[in-house]
Amino acid sequence: MLKVMIVDDEPYILQGLQLLIDWNSEGFEIDALMSNGKEALDYLADHKIDLIISDIKMPVMNGLDLLDEIVRQHLSDAKFVLLTGYDDFSYVQRAIRNNCMDYILKPVSKDDLTALLRKVANLNKEKEKDRLSQRNMEDAFLATNLMSIIKGKFDETNIDYVTNHLQLTGGIRFVDIEMMTETGSEDEDDFDLRVLQKQMFSACKDILKENASHFIFDVSYDKDNYDVGFIYCENMATRRDLTEREFFEMFLKKLEVLFPKPVRIMCGKTVPDVASLSKSYSSCIRISSIMGFHMQKNLYFYEEDIQFSQSGIVLCKNSLDEVISAIQANNEEAIKKAVTNLYEEMDISGQTSNVIDLNINYLLFQLIHLASEQDDNINQEEVIQYISEQSFEKSIKRGSRQHVERFAIEYADYLNGLRKNVSRGILSYIEADIRDHYAENISLRNLGEKYFINSSYLGQIFRKKYKQSFKDYLTTYRINEAARQLIASDKKINQIAADVGYRDCDYFIRKFIETMGCTPSKYRKTHAEE
Repeated sequence: MLKVMIVDDEPYILQGLQLLIDWNSEGFEIDALMSNGKEALDYLADHKIDLIISDIKMPVMNGLDLLDEIVRQHLSDAKFVLLTGYDDFSYVQRAIRNNCMDYILKPVSKDDLTALLRKVANLNKEKEKDRLSQRNMEDAFLATNLMSIIKGKFDETNIDYVTNHLQLTGGIRFVDIEMMTETGSEDEDDFDLRVLQKQMFSACKDILKENASHFIFDVSYDKDNYDVGFIYCENMATRRDLTEREFFEMFLKKLEVLFPKPVRIMCGKTVPDVASLSKSYSSCIRISSIMGFHMQKNLYFYEEDIQFSQSGIVLCKNSLDEVISAIQANNEEAIKKAVTNLYEEMDISGQTSNVIDLNINYLLFQLIHLASEQDDNINQEEVIQYISEQSFEKSIKRGSRQHVERFAIEYADYLNGLRKNVSRGILSYIEADIRDHYAENISLRNLGEKYFINSSYLGQIFRKKYKQSFKDYLTTYRINEAARQLIASDKKINQIAADVGYRDCDYFIRKFIETMGCTPSKYRKTHAEE
């Protein structure tokens, strides 16, 4: 409801205007009735009003002086309307020059007042639209500056802008809030997942309204992930008299109410200032890369779950080195033997599950380093996460000997592909496969099997060359072929959908709209007219 103040020294005018129309049905409520300009001025000092309807001639302070003072003091941005008779028109001209929006002649008619309110309502909608547009632009610019800092490509301008627009007190963490989806599925509906991601983003901002600008949509823009970034600072918990863990547990509980899908939160390590935020982001990625080997949960802290420089920890160094050597040699039998020896050593030494986790973490970090020496352009943390999930089955325990063994064999194959630098010629074969088999159930997994290449590595070199994922590339190819058939044939739309590889016609139409900006039928009609 828009709030209205009526100012007039005649009680019957005040009462009459209240009863003249149904204010609420027009989207207004009468918030204040004042008998002179001075009363109105005092009220405006502490109250937000959207519309002021004021008589001109009043004791103490008249309507024109009231308007002058509002403008002079920048007291309110309310629309100002004068009540006037025919003989007061010279006053109205003066008022309009001083930002008076309009005037109403006495006696006030129902139609005139209704028309005025609708005019004010429309102006307010335009103003709100402009305000939201401005806010969206400011949020987008803040997100751009934050992304530069998070990715480690920033300067003092980025730092200054973020510092001036965020409430940063105490230590800072980058936090990744990730919607849990089935890893590696080629049949996931990207449109539905993106809608859910936006819902999750809105829910996060609703939970922490006062820190809504600390959330960033789609931080992992360079991979198939549906997440929200969050810049956390210590005072968010301390001002609520909570520990960090209690703060994030509270946040998760509220998110469960507002958002229908399971979510996990990964808290990167604490850093002292905004300039160090990229280090916290990197540690968050590291959590993501190795959590596939540990018991799944919805809240991770770098210091608790990832670091292995804790006192009292015994690393099975010799056994770990054997595993790494076997992986380097791509020797499946040697890998199985080395992994078995590692777990036997950990069993004999009576290691707790915590320390077993830390031994696995050490192994993974060494493997990341090993692969980076071959090709430092590949996101190794992402590769490890992908391979660990692909080698995991629900019938076995995460981080168990069977899981690590399967992973190690897959990872050895991946390293072997890196060494051969298979990316030099293989993508031309992949392009030919897409041209010949785009309508079939084609995926990175079966292409990897066909060409004896780890599918995770294949996906990364594909993205590196084409600047998009394999899935997006295939979708674009299919939709372009569908567009060609729409123009060149009179086939029904459901037949064309099936011809280009879509069993679900509704899903095909959705992807067509995403790619072409209109429905298939409109596309066909437009090009037929042309």
